[in-house]
Amino acid sequence: MSEARRLIAVAVDRQGRVADHAGRAQRWVVFDVWPGQAPASIYAIELEEQASLHLWHTTEYPERHPLHGMDVAIAATAGDGVIRRLGERGVTLLTTGESDPERAVKAYLANELPPGKPHDEHSCGGEGHQH
Repeated sequence: MSEARRLIAVAVDRQGRVADHAGRAQRWVVFDVWPGQAPASIYAIELEEQASLHLWHTTEYPERHPLHGMDVAIAATAGDGVIRRLGERGVTLLTTGESDPERAVKAYLANELPPGKPHDEHSCGGEGHQH
């Protein structure tokens, strides 16, 4: 890991746990990470359903999504399309089996992030789906 300030967004569900399916997540908690300091939760991004990554990246205007300003995004699962599209904008999307958002960020920073669950492309319509 490089020693630079980073913004890390974690998809969260209504119970505050790391949410399944990055593409469908509507709430993301953003952690500000400075070298040598503990990660601090600084704000949340609340998305309308039509602004979820799953829908946003398939629109005619896929630029300037709020998550495009992050360095890293973390969720329990993610499809290849969402991972690729965020990567094209310089955002690394990772998946994890860790359910606590702060612990997930700390595990990522320690290079110990538990692997995520397999993503079920069929349940989200697959890579070539239409909206």
